[in-house]
Amino acid sequence: MRNPWQDNPRFMAHDLADTELVQLLDRIATRARPGDAEAALRSLYDLTSSKLYGVALRVVGNREWAEDVLQDAYLNIWRIAVDYRASLSPPMAWMGVIVRSRALDFLRRRNTERIDTAVELDDYIADTVAGDSADPMDTSQASEQAWALHECLRKLEARQREVVSLAYLRDLSHSELAQQLKLPLGTVKTWIRRGLEQLRGCMARFA
Repeated sequence: MRNPWQDNPRFMAHDLADTELVQLLDRIATRARPGDAEAALRSLYDLTSSKLYGVALRVVGNREWAEDVLQDAYLNIWRIAVDYRASLSPPMAWMGVIVRSRALDFLRRRNTERIDTAVELDDYIADTVAGDSADPMDTSQASEQAWALHECLRKLEARQREVVSLAYLRDLSHSELAQQLKLPLGTVKTWIRRGLEQLRGCMARFA
C-alpha cells in the first residue's frame, strides 16, 4: 500500500536528502577510491554541519565549545561510518546522537579540567615545598622550595609559563585559556602538558 505522505513535496525532498546522506556515509565507510572518502566527508559536512552545530550549541551553550564538539563529532563519524545502518535510523538522527554524545563528553571533561590542572601543580608543589619534613611549615625549607618553584617557572618559555600560571592561579579551563590568549585549543593543552612535565623534572632536582 502506498504511503499517502509520499505525495507530499516536503516528504519527497526529505527522502531524497536522506538518500544523498546515506550515499555519502557509504563512500566514507568504504574508502573505495583515494580521496573519495575525504571528498564525501567534506560534502557531508557542507550539507549537515549547520544543523548539527545547533545540536551541539544547545547542549554546551557556548559557540566556541560547540565548534570544538562539532569537529570532534565529524572525526568520530569518519571513524565509525562503517557502522551506520540506514535500516535502523535516518542519517541525521544517527549523526545527531553522535554530536550529542560528544557534547556531553566535552562538558564532563571541562568540569574536570580545572581540577586536574590544579591537582597536578599542587602535587608537584607539595612534593617539593613540603618535602619529607616533619613540619611542612618550616620557614627556611618553605622559603628555599618557594625559590626553587620560582626558578623552575622562570625556565619555562614565556608563553608556556603564562598558560601554566593562568591555568593554576586564575582557575581557567583549557577552553577559556585558548579564548583569552587567542590560541588554538590544542596548543594550550600541549603547552600545559609540557609545562607540567618540565616543572616536575626541574623541581625534582631541587628536592
